[in-house]
Amino acid sequence: MAIIHHTTVKPTKLELLTTWLPTRPWYVGGGTPELAKAGGFRLDDPEGEVGVEFMVAVDTSGPAPVAYHVPLTYRGAPLPGAEHALVGTMEHGVLGPRWAYDGTHDPVLRTELLALIEGRAQAMAQSITDTPDHEVARSYTGPGLGAASHPVQITDDRHGTTFPAPDGTTLRIHRVLDPTAPDARPEAATGHVAGAWQSPDGARVRAVFAALYS
Repeated sequence: MAIIHHTTVKPTKLELLTTWLPTRPWYVGGGTPELAKAGGFRLDDPEGEVGVEFMVAVDTSGPAPVAYHVPLTYRGAPLPGAEHALVGTMEHGVLGPRWAYDGTHDPVLRTELLALIEGRAQAMAQSITDTPDHEVARSYTGPGLGAASHPVQITDDRHGTTFPAPDGTTLRIHRVLDPTAPDARPEAATGHVAGAWQSPDGARVRAVFAALYS
């Protein structure tokens, strides 16, 4: 069970993302983003060592707000071989130094996300300890997934992030969320995860966060 500490973090996650997001191929803004944390959820690391968060950050710097899906992991020491995936380092008021990574490059997040899709893990509230997030929906219709292989080749492009999953499947992470699209499992996908966030006008909106393809 992940314990949510309500304390200071310096620099903040949003400050780190303000610098990091414009370096991504799926960033659609034209300059420095103006970010607000708008939603998301967490997954528990069974070993209790890694923080796993799926954050929605809304950028209001352009003519229309854009919601970015940013999976992040937080570690108490550097993840070997993942220097290229480091979003930044922070000083946590309770836990001390923390290394924040693009979670798609972290084997703990990949393993637990597949467990969520298959129904073996529970989505947890982003900011409340030991509380399920019932706004998160998931589905899976395939056979039981085998063990995840490590390392994997992560591909970032303007459409999002993809990486190979067990048994010849492919997982696509939706990075720019579309609240006008259905949040049901996409056509041709064998599994998916959908979640909710707060739009700048106060509406509660939903979209697909990730989809699994055979």
